[in-house]
Amino acid sequence: MARRLRTARLRWLALAAVVVALAVYYDRPPAPLGAWLKAAGLEPHIEAIDGVRVRFVRAGNGRGSPMVLLHGFGSSIYTWKDVLPALAHDHDVAAFDFPGFGESDQPPDLSFDGYPRLVIGLMDRLGFEKAALVGNSMGGAVAALVASTFPERVSALALVDSAGFNLAPGDRPALVRLASSDAAEAALGVLPVRRLLVETALKQVFADDTLVTDERVAEYLAPLKRPGALRAIRSLAVSRGLRPDAIKEALPRVQAAVLIVWGREDAWIPVAQADLFAAALPRARKVVLSPCGHLPEEERPADLVRVLRELVPPGAAENPE
Repeated sequence: MARRLRTARLRWLALAAVVVALAVYYDRPPAPLGAWLKAAGLEPHIEAIDGVRVRFVRAGNGRGSPMVLLHGFGSSIYTWKDVLPALAHDHDVAAFDFPGFGESDQPPDLSFDGYPRLVIGLMDRLGFEKAALVGNSMGGAVAALVASTFPERVSALALVDSAGFNLAPGDRPALVRLASSDAAEAALGVLPVRRLLVETALKQVFADDTLVTDERVAEYLAPLKRPGALRAIRSLAVSRGLRPDAIKEALPRVQAAVLIVWGREDAWIPVAQADLFAAALPRARKVVLSPCGHLPEEERPADLVRVLRELVPPGAAENPE
């Protein structure tokens, strides 16, 4: 009996040691953040827009047609780090962190309904009378709502692996459901598993796992470590604006030229959903990239820039300040 107790105790001690080791590894300090901003010559600004403090960047110095880049759920302006400087050679380009993400405010009562108004508020702040909207994942759903609600403000629309036909809670990616669940805030706030969650998510959204670098993990992890981040994300996920049919109902009202871009190997929103958008937007052009997962802007940035320039050719500034 005593021998069995000693054996059981040793097993528990070994398990505890493994847990401690994993805790130290997965909650280790992040790699240096923000180096990409300096490398791209970008200066972030934080200003109140529609009553919320928002971080945004702008590049292009007013040259060419305006373009606004909208990131997806769990992401930030970092996702555009390779696309934004390239487009800025001949376009006036802006990107911002949605509230709840990146370094923007994280209100505990965050609602999806406010995002389209925030896009218009940013355009007003930048002097963009009209702009092309480029949205990835959740950002695509927001872009579609802006284009349908404010058609006079949108010159073109690019939906990049866009959410819209997967808004019902059961249709969302499993890790998105986990991060927005009742238990997520308590569990992720106590257990050092946030890094593991980020690494797992990134390995799912990329077709090429070698892109899951320490820098990329650190940039995606940092916002999740901010106080209130998980509460804001959960409030967004359960907000009434995320009705399952919201985007489907909005698409027939879109008047702008539309480009649909998808990664063939997207494990979060299958490429078949590109066909649903194409059916709802019969004049849209569809481009499928392969090999490519859920984030073409990070996995195939040169190809995305090429097709965006075809959608919005370089030209004179439309909104001189």
